[in-house]
Amino acid sequence: MKIQDLLRKDVMLLDLQATEKKAVIEEMIQSLADHGYVTDFEAFKEGILAREALTSTGLGDGIAMPHSKNAAVKEATVLFAKSNKGVDYESLDGQPTDLFFMIAAPEGANDTHLAALAELSQYLMKDGFADKLRQVTSPDEVIALFDVASEKAEEPAVVEPAAEDGDFLVAVTACTTGIAHTYMAQEALQKAAAEMGVGIKVETNGASGIGNKLTAEDIQKAKAVIIAADKAVEMDRFDGKPLINRPVADGIRKTEELINLALSGNAEVYKAANGGGAAEASTEKKSLGGAFYKHLMSGVSQMLPFVIGGGIMIALAFLIDQIIGVPNTKEALAQLGSYNELAAQFKTIGGAAFGFMLPVLAGYIAYSIAEKPGLVSGFVAGAIASSGASFGGIAFGSGGEKTLALAGVSSGFLGALVGGFLAGGVILVLRKLLAGLPRSLEGIRSILLLPLLGVFFTGFLMLAVNIPMAAINTGLNNFLSSLSGTSAVLLGLLVGGMMAVDMGGPVNKAAYVFGTGTLTADAMMNGGSTVMAAVMAAGMVPPLAVFVATLLFKNKFTEEERDSGLTNIIMGLSFITEGAIPFGAADPARAIPSFIAGSALTGALVGFAGLKLMAPHGGIFVIALTSNPLLYLLFVAIGAVVSGVLFGYLRKPLEK
Repeated sequence: MKIQDLLRKDVMLLDLQATEKKAVIEEMIQSLADHGYVTDFEAFKEGILAREALTSTGLGDGIAMPHSKNAAVKEATVLFAKSNKGVDYESLDGQPTDLFFMIAAPEGANDTHLAALAELSQYLMKDGFADKLRQVTSPDEVIALFDVASEKAEEPAVVEPAAEDGDFLVAVTACTTGIAHTYMAQEALQKAAAEMGVGIKVETNGASGIGNKLTAEDIQKAKAVIIAADKAVEMDRFDGKPLINRPVADGIRKTEELINLALSGNAEVYKAANGGGAAEASTEKKSLGGAFYKHLMSGVSQMLPFVIGGGIMIALAFLIDQIIGVPNTKEALAQLGSYNELAAQFKTIGGAAFGFMLPVLAGYIAYSIAEKPGLVSGFVAGAIASSGASFGGIAFGSGGEKTLALAGVSSGFLGALVGGFLAGGVILVLRKLLAGLPRSLEGIRSILLLPLLGVFFTGFLMLAVNIPMAAINTGLNNFLSSLSGTSAVLLGLLVGGMMAVDMGGPVNKAAYVFGTGTLTADAMMNGGSTVMAAVMAAGMVPPLAVFVATLLFKNKFTEEERDSGLTNIIMGLSFITEGAIPFGAADPARAIPSFIAGSALTGALVGFAGLKLMAPHGGIFVIALTSNPLLYLLFVAIGAVVSGVLFGYLRKPLEK
C-alpha cells in the first residue's frame, strides 16, 4: 500500500492553531472524528497518548508521527498537519516540531500503520523533502509531492560500490519500537554509502519483522559490520568480523563517521558469545569510567519503575493511615502504614514491587556486562544484598572479636551495585575458563555450566561481600538520618546543583540515583528521605525558571520561546527537568549556570529545613507525601525565581 492511498486531503491541517503537545494531538484527532475516520474521539486519544507514554513520537528534525492501532478507527488514514509556529512536542532532539503525520489504523489492520510509518520515514529522509512539505499551501500539493517522489526509482536495498573491487559493508538497524528510526537509519546509511562509492546492504529489525535479511554470503563478503541499534539483534553470525556497535541515532546523524570507521581497519573483531545479545565490539576505546556508567545505567533504568511504582504505593499507605487516623500510642504508631486495612493493602502491593528493586538493579548490571548468563547471577546477588545474608551473619569487630551485629542487615543499594558488577565479572571469567571446551559441549556450557557455576561463585562471594557492604550501608543510612544544619545544607546544595548541570544527563542521573538509594525501608518508616526531597525539588527548578525568564524578560525571547515557556510550567511541576534542555542547549553559557544557581539554592533550603519526601518521582502530584508541602513549594518557587531572573538578565536581547 502506497502512502498516497492513506493520505486523506479532507482531514489535512495546513495551519495548526494549537501550540502545545496535547492540544495539537486533540486538534488532529478532532479533524479525523469530524470526517468520520475516527468514531470515538476519547478512545482514539487514549490510544495515541498511551503510545506517547512509551516514548515520544517526535522523531527530531521538526517531524512527529503519532500513531495508534485502535478499535475507534473506521478506515486506515494518515493525517498530515503543519504548524507555522512550531510546537514543543517533547521531541527526541529537544527542538520544536512543525510537521505531523498522525497514523490511524483499524484494530485488525495487519500492521498497516507500521508499513505506513516505514514508508513515511524513508520519504522524509530524502534531501529537501521535508522542506518542500513545509512550503505547501494546499492538500493537492502534498499529494503531488509524494507522487513525484514515488515515481523516482527507489534506492536499492543493496548499494553497489563504484567498482567491482570496491569496499562492501553490511549493517543492521533497529530501534526500541522498531518503527521510524529503524528505517530512517537504513535510508541514511544507504544514501551516505552511495555518495562515498561504498557498497552496503542494510538489514532492518522492525516491528513487523526482519527486512532485507543478511545472508551468510553477504556477511562473508563484507569488510566490516555496522550495528546501529538500541535493542539486541542476532549477533553470533558476525563472529570474527570487524564490527562497530552504536545507537540507532548515530546511524541517522553520523553515517559518514560510521562508514569511515568501518573501513579504517581499526574496528574490533567481534567474538560471538552463546546466547547472542548486543555486541560488545566498538571502535571507541571505552574508559573504565564510561563502561562503569553504561553498565550502572543499564541496571538503574530497569530498576526505576519498581522504585517509582512501589515507592509511591508505600508512601500512599502512610498517607491513607494519616487520613483515616491512627491512635496516638507507641504500638499503633509503630504500625503506621499498615494499621488500617486499606493502608495495609497498599503497603503490601508496594512492598512487593519494592522488593524487586535490588535484584533487578544487580541483574541488569550483570546482563549489560555478560548478557543473558549474567542475568541469573545478578538477580541472586541482588537478592542476597536485599536479604542481608552472610556467612552465618558473622562479622568481625575492630579488636578481632566476632559479633552478630550485622546478621540479616541488608547491604542495600550499594551491595546490589557491587553484586551486579561482581556477577558480570564472574561470568566473564567463567567464559574464558570454559572457552577450551569441545564444540560438542557448547550447548551444555551456555544452558548448564554458566548459569550453575555463575550462581555458585557469585552467591558465595556475595555472602562475603555482604559483611563489609552491610556495615557501609548501615553507616551511610545513619549518617543521612542524622544530617541537620550545615551538613544537610551542603548535601542539598551539591545534589541540587547536580540536577541542573545537564538536566537529564549523566550528572543529573547520578544525583537522582543517589537520592532514590536513600529511600530505604527505614527512611520510609521515618517519613522519607531529605536527600530525595532535595533532588526532586531541585529538578523541578530549571523548567519553571524558563517560564519565569520568558514571562519577565519577554523582549529577550521569541514568541515561539515564550510559548515553550508556558509548557515548561507543566514539565517543571511534573519533575521533568528535561523540559529546559532546549534553552540550555541554545545558550549554555548563560542558561546552565543560572539553572545551577537556583537548583542548588532550592536543594540547600530543603536540607536546611530538613524536609523529607517518601516518593521517588511525581513532582506536584506527590506533594502530599512531603513532610511540609507548603514550605516545599515555597523553596521550589524561590529557586525558580532566582534562576529565571538570572537567566533572563544574562540573556542577550533579540536582534531587531
